[in-house]
Amino acid sequence: MPTPRSLTGRTIVVTGASDGIGRIAARTLAERGAEVLVVGRSPEKTAAAASEIGGRAFVADFASFDDVRRVADELRNSVDHIDVLLNNAGGTFDPSKRTADGHEPNVQINHLSPFLLTHLLLDRLGGPAGSRIVNTSSVGNLGGRIDLQDIAYDRSSPAEFRAYCTSKLMNIGFTRGATERWSDRGITSVAVHPGAVRSNFGNANLLFRVIYRTPLKYVASISAESGAEPLVSLAVDKPDAEVAGIYYSRHKARGRTNGQVDDPAVVDGLWTESEKLVGLA
Repeated sequence: MPTPRSLTGRTIVVTGASDGIGRIAARTLAERGAEVLVVGRSPEKTAAAASEIGGRAFVADFASFDDVRRVADELRNSVDHIDVLLNNAGGTFDPSKRTADGHEPNVQINHLSPFLLTHLLLDRLGGPAGSRIVNTSSVGNLGGRIDLQDIAYDRSSPAEFRAYCTSKLMNIGFTRGATERWSDRGITSVAVHPGAVRSNFGNANLLFRVIYRTPLKYVASISAESGAEPLVSLAVDKPDAEVAGIYYSRHKARGRTNGQVDDPAVVDGLWTESEKLVGLA
C-alpha cells in the first residue's frame, strides 16, 4: 500500500464529527497532518473527539438555524481558508416532530442546515488554493421525492422513512447545484453513500433499530472505520475531475440516483426553495 499523502497545512471542517464515521474520518485526516475543526451537537462528545486528535471543537445543533449561523461565525473567525468542508452531520428523525424553525427534522438537519452552513462559509472556500465540499448522502436517495411546492414538508406529513430518503436525495441535488454555481470559484462538490454503517445514527427509525441493534447488524452493515474510508478518499485523495458533481456509492463513481436529480428544473428549484427557507433569499 502506498503511503497516504501528507495533509500538513490543510484545514478541514468535519460536521457530525463527535461520533461514528465523522469521528473516524476526522481522526484519519488529523493523523495525516490536517488541522481538523470538529463540529458536533453534544458538547461533551465533541470536546472529546477534538481532544483525541488535537483539533478544535465547535458545538451546534443543526435543528436550529440560529445555531448554524453562530457556529459559522465561529468557524470564519478561526480560519482564513477551508480546504475541505465535510458535511456529514445528520441522521434519521421522527418526521412527525418539528424543529425549532418549524420544519420537518430530516430535511432541516440533513439538508437545509448543511446548505446554510456552506453558504455562510463561502468566503473561506475556493480561491486560488481551491476547496472541496463532501456531502454525505445515502443509497436511500432512491426512495426520496422532492416536492418543489413543499420541500420541507411544512404542509404535509411524510411516511417515516420517506423524509429521510428525500433529505438524502436533496444532498445530491445540492451537490449538483453547487457544482454548477461554484466550480468557477475553485470549489469542487461531491456526494457519497458511505455504506450501511453500524452506528447510533439510525436510532429514531424502527427499521434501522432492527438492523443495527440485533445480530443482523453483522450481516447487513459495515464498521464505522470502513464507512469513513470513502469520505476521506473523496475529501483529499481524488483529483477534482473525478469528483465534480458526482455521486459515489462508497468507492464507486456514479452510483444509482433518483432521476429527479438529473432534472435541471428540480435541482434549480431545490436551490431556490432552500435559499428561501434558510433566509438567504
